[in-house]
Amino acid sequence: MSILNVLLSPDQLLVAVDTLAEDSRTGAKSAGAKLLLIPQHNLVLASRGSAQFFLRIYELALQSSFRADFTMEQLGRELGLVIDQLWPAYERAALEARITPSAIGTELVLGGWSPQANRMVATAYAKSVSEAPARVQPLLGGLASPGEPLRGSPDSFAPEDVLAAGRIQAAWLNRMNAREVAGGRLLAAQLRPSCAVISDLGAI
Repeated sequence: MSILNVLLSPDQLLVAVDTLAEDSRTGAKSAGAKLLLIPQHNLVLASRGSAQFFLRIYELALQSSFRADFTMEQLGRELGLVIDQLWPAYERAALEARITPSAIGTELVLGGWSPQANRMVATAYAKSVSEAPARVQPLLGGLASPGEPLRGSPDSFAPEDVLAAGRIQAAWLNRMNAREVAGGRLLAAQLRPSCAVISDLGAI
């Protein structure tokens, strides 16, 4: 698992992810896109966990975004159900690829500008087993995943603080797993009511 951080205020949303990706079959390392935009609606979808599952969810979310009656609230309500529908097939494929059951899981965040609420909103989703429905959590101030190494740290939108938090999390994750599972560079999507910017904050 890698890094997925969210900071949320009424007029600003920041989502930060690392770029380290690993082929589940060969173990080869590469750089992966763990956050993607739906730019016409000023939304971002980001992930921690399976890249293939994330890309499938993004594909469906992007298709949904072309509907004439599209709203992020409707997409937010649908995502939990879609995750549950797709999960059994993903879980079977992961087990066939000899991924250990404890390593099968995903965390997703959908966020951006809501014309209905007239503010930035974000929702987190998590899934790890077929027997239980996806956990759906509307976010109030944000999210840090993993959160353990950042307990007691103040929230900050400053790029240098976001990068420093990512470095602390990466070191903690790699130490806990006794191998490199987070790293590469830290990417941040910063959304405002009529603007979305993706920045490379630096190496972690």
